[in-house]
Amino acid sequence: MTTDQFMTEFEKFQGELKSFILRMTASVQDAEDIVQETYIKARLKLNTFRGESSLKTWVFSIASNLAKDLLKSKKRWPESVTDICREEALGNPQFFQEAIQIRETSPQGNFEIKEHIAFCFTCVSKSLPLEQHIALLLKEVYGFKVKEIAQIMDQSDAMVKYYLHVSRSRMIEIFDHRCSLINKQGICYQCTELNGIFNPKQKAQEELAKIEMARDAEDKSKEELFDLRMKILQELDPFTSGAAELQLHHLEHNRQVMEKYLDEKE
Repeated sequence: MTTDQFMTEFEKFQGELKSFILRMTASVQDAEDIVQETYIKARLKLNTFRGESSLKTWVFSIASNLAKDLLKSKKRWPESVTDICREEALGNPQFFQEAIQIRETSPQGNFEIKEHIAFCFTCVSKSLPLEQHIALLLKEVYGFKVKEIAQIMDQSDAMVKYYLHVSRSRMIEIFDHRCSLINKQGICYQCTELNGIFNPKQKAQEELAKIEMARDAEDKSKEELFDLRMKILQELDPFTSGAAELQLHHLEHNRQVMEKYLDEKE
């Protein structure tokens, strides 16, 4: 493969790669840095690419390893991340002032509940062990096959299947108990709460009616609801959506809160 061919192919999946790293790291800066480092490393090692996998799989493997190197010394986020960060946000007037400014002035400052569903999953999934988190994202959000994930992660097919089974089961269990959007037993009301803050003239129920997961929750199994949640992630690019700037601002706030929280827990 020539350098020009590599550059052309890389451009085709660069957006997916960047969003994948963002969802692993919860950091815009880390995502941008790792994508850039991945591009440089892949280009320098292009002569070692033998075509035994697709170029996309090979590049995702490089990026995944770089992200793992960054994250392996960091602690996993708690499953209660949204509760912890909500409390911090309520006591931080500057956070809401900045968010309202983005909402009023940015073309990417919309607030849509489906966007927040994707945002919420990014935060909560960081409670998974790193290998499970990577496998889940690659399969459920980015559509890689088990054999491709095994190549990316340098694991056996059987181990990848194990990671997928336990991570999927854990996320289903967490959201079944926590998400009041789809389960009346849930305890988190942030989607509707934030909709009320940023869209005061819009009724939350009207917004929810647009979302299949919320609209048909009582007729769906837990597994089907999880698949609908994954469909939302698949359809949203966190860097280019109409809510990107607002949600990335929120994500940066949560990342900072979590780093402080985990440091204080040591």
